[in-house]
Amino acid sequence: MIKNGSHAVKEEDKVESSSFSHSPEKRKRVIRVWCDGCYDMVHYGHSNQLRQAKAMGDYLVVGVHTDEEISKHKGPPVFTQAERYKMIRAIKWVDEIVEGAPYVTTLETLDKYNCDFCVHGGEWILWTLINVKSSPCWKTQRISFHSSSSALGPKGHSPWTGVSQFLQTSQKIIQFASGKEPQPGDTIIYVAGAFDLFHIGHVDFLETVHKQAEKPYVIVGLHFDQEVNRYKGKNYPIMNIHERTLSVLACRYVSEVVIGAPYAVGKDLLDHFKVDLVCHGKTVVFPDTDGTDPYTEPKKRGVFRILDSGNNLTSDDIVQRIIENRLQFEARNQKKEAKEMAVIEALKHKEDSLKTETALTNN
Repeated sequence: MIKNGSHAVKEEDKVESSSFSHSPEKRKRVIRVWCDGCYDMVHYGHSNQLRQAKAMGDYLVVGVHTDEEISKHKGPPVFTQAERYKMIRAIKWVDEIVEGAPYVTTLETLDKYNCDFCVHGGEWILWTLINVKSSPCWKTQRISFHSSSSALGPKGHSPWTGVSQFLQTSQKIIQFASGKEPQPGDTIIYVAGAFDLFHIGHVDFLETVHKQAEKPYVIVGLHFDQEVNRYKGKNYPIMNIHERTLSVLACRYVSEVVIGAPYAVGKDLLDHFKVDLVCHGKTVVFPDTDGTDPYTEPKKRGVFRILDSGNNLTSDDIVQRIIENRLQFEARNQKKEAKEMAVIEALKHKEDSLKTETALTNN
């Protein structure tokens, strides 16, 4: 059981660095932070980047690139720009999004949206840095916050492109969960499911759930991986329970998450959380292991409601999109890795040159 709710930045979560220190006068005003990207196939890594970016200031502005720009620079996106815009709006740390943001961030971009910092994730951002730093108006408070590495990945591959092993920690869950308790007058709404490959279909459903009450407190029950595989079969779930937990916690319409919720929504669960309403989408309700309806108890109490969010997108549909454009996606990723390797080699060459220059100077 993980409590979520509206985001509030704690002092200990803020990044402490001399690069981001401000005079007392500046601390009186709102610090606006700029972050941009493609945000295709939005996942907990994107959410974590935005969480960290928000902790560096007071107001987070996120620029999202168009389909045309992404296709030009990286290859076709899986999700449309309209879907990606809505996904980013649904992340609780985002205050404002800029649709059709320029692919290359410049100081002019920061000026246009009155932002103090440019923040970026761990992937290489060489061209952004060149365009921002080369400006005669470059100021120390406008920083592209990033991490870079000259080390090669496994077997000489880029460390930024490939498959990584996600390791869940209690600290990461705490960072994503805000800990808001239900308040008097709140309507406690319970929904359950896999929420695999957390996507715009899930967002639309949870937004619809959130609109069912004036003061909603939405609890999402996430089924364990074995349970999801039982009723969905194939290779599902694609994302494990830990990954799915963070993805759901990042959604602004969610108040609390139950990790490993029972498949049947029974008396104990309803009484424990004092549930007022149980909702399900238009997707098929699979029977429990004994063949019974998992929503028997809420239906008997008259608190079960089927909702139509108007979006029928499923995880199967996303997989189908990827399969249909598999060759294009493979070419895109190979091109991306080649560019990253070129950057790594350039950084390594620069590092070697500096070492040589230092050695000659010392001699």
